[in-house]
Amino acid sequence: MSLVWTKDATYRLASYQSESDLEAAINQVKAELFGERRIYLDVKKKIGAKAGLRNIPDGYLVDLSGQKPRLYVVENELASHEPLRHIAVQILEFSLSFEAEPRAVKNILFNALNEQPDARAKCEAYAATHSFRNLDHLLDALVFETPFAAVVIIDEIPENLENVLAKKFQFGVEVLELACYENAKGVRVFRFEPFLADLGETETVTVPAPAGTVSHSRIDASTVDTVVVPAREEGFQDVFLKENRWYSVRIHGTMRPQIKYIAAYRVAPISAITHIAPVRSIEPWKDTAKFVLNFAEPAREIGPISLVKGSRGKALQNLRYTNRQTIEQAKTLDDIW
Repeated sequence: MSLVWTKDATYRLASYQSESDLEAAINQVKAELFGERRIYLDVKKKIGAKAGLRNIPDGYLVDLSGQKPRLYVVENELASHEPLRHIAVQILEFSLSFEAEPRAVKNILFNALNEQPDARAKCEAYAATHSFRNLDHLLDALVFETPFAAVVIIDEIPENLENVLAKKFQFGVEVLELACYENAKGVRVFRFEPFLADLGETETVTVPAPAGTVSHSRIDASTVDTVVVPAREEGFQDVFLKENRWYSVRIHGTMRPQIKYIAAYRVAPISAITHIAPVRSIEPWKDTAKFVLNFAEPAREIGPISLVKGSRGKALQNLRYTNRQTIEQAKTLDDIW
C-alpha cells in the first residue's frame, strides 16, 4: 500500500467517491497542477453540430504560458470506468464535435470567462501584449488556429492507457494522474506531476490541499520541435548512429505531434550534445507508455555543445525539450536551458 508519511500524520492512498469528487480536487490544486499562466475552466456545455454528434467535455484549459496561446479540451475520469475504451471514445468524439462546430466552443469559452473576472483579465492582459486586438481575437486564435489537443486527468493511470491513445490519435493527448491520500482525520493531500513538467525545472509534488508551489518553465511549449536525449557511448554508437532510431523514450502526449528533431547528449566523459537527426515517425515502444523515434536520415554531427564546469547547467539525466534554432545557435548547454 502506498503511503505518505509526515511527522504529524500518515496518509494512505484513498479513492475518489465520484467524478464530481475528482473534479473538486482538480479545482483545489489547479494552480499547482496547471501553472499560474494556464486557466482551467470547469464548464460543461454541449459541443457539436445540432444534427450530428454532440457531447459534453468536462472542461477546458487555456494555456497562456507561451508566445502562442493554446487550448486543451479536458476529460476527467476515474480508472474504474473502463478507461481504455471509454476515454478513447470520449476523446475521439470531442475532436469530431470540436471540428464540426468550433464557433459554439468559442461562445462557451467567452461566457465562461465572463463569469470569472480574474480569468478574463488574464486573457485580456495576454491579448494586449501578444498582438491580439482584444479578447474576441484571442479566442478566435485559440479555437480556429491552434490544433486540437486534449488533457485527461485520472486518479490512476492504467498500464496501457497512454500507449492506446498514442496509437489511436495523431493529435496530442496529455494524461495527468491526480492521486488522493487521506489521514485518519479525513484530511487530504494530493500527489501529481504538474502539466508539462519536463519543460521546466518542475517536479512531482505532494501538497496539502490546496496549498503548494511549483517552479515555472523557461521553455516556450509553442516553440518546441526538438528533444535532447542522454546517451551512453555504447547505445549512442549501436542505436543512435547505426540503427537511426532511439527507443524507450518518454514524451509528453501533447508535445509528440510537434517533435521534428532529436539530438544526442553524450554523457561523461564527453558531456556534450554532438549529433542531431530529423524525426520521421514517433511510435509506441512495445507495450509500454514509452516511444521509439525513427530518424528520417542518419544523424549529422554538430557542436559540440558542451556542459561547462561550474555553470548553472546540469548534465542531462532525462529527456529535455528545446527547438532546432536554439540548438544550432548554442555554444554551451547554458545557451539552451
